Amino acid sequence: MSRLELRAVGAAAPDTVWRRYVVVDRWRTWSPQVRAVHTDSPEIRPGLAGTVETFAGIRVAFTVESVDHDRRDWTWRVRLGPARLRLRHEVSPHGEGSATGLVMEGPAPLLAAYAPLARCALQRLVRP
Repeated sequence: MSRLELRAVGAAAPDTVWRRYVVVDRWRTWSPQVRAVHTDSPEIRPGLAGTVETFAGIRVAFTVESVDHDRRDWTWRVRLGPARLRLRHEVSPHGEGSATGLVMEGPAPLLAAYAPLARCALQRLVRP
């Protein structure tokens, strides 16, 4: 199991960035690899399960492990066949904008393949 940390800083307010995470229908507006999210809840919560449909039509299963609205922090697990990733996201104030961090844990080749997409998404996430 390997670990990779990414970070992005931008002008969007922390509350704005957090809402972009919390409301699953907003994921596709900042994450270019997401075409749709299929779940029974409009917002993330512990235990929420569903699938993320990618731009390539691939469906990735997920389960949200934890959500802390006060700390603007959440963790989820994603699964594609035998491949598994654990992702922890956080949002914090940074100057007049915000910073977002992502810690990914999983097989090193999968982390390396996903990192460029994740980096792009995080940069879009913190834009105003």
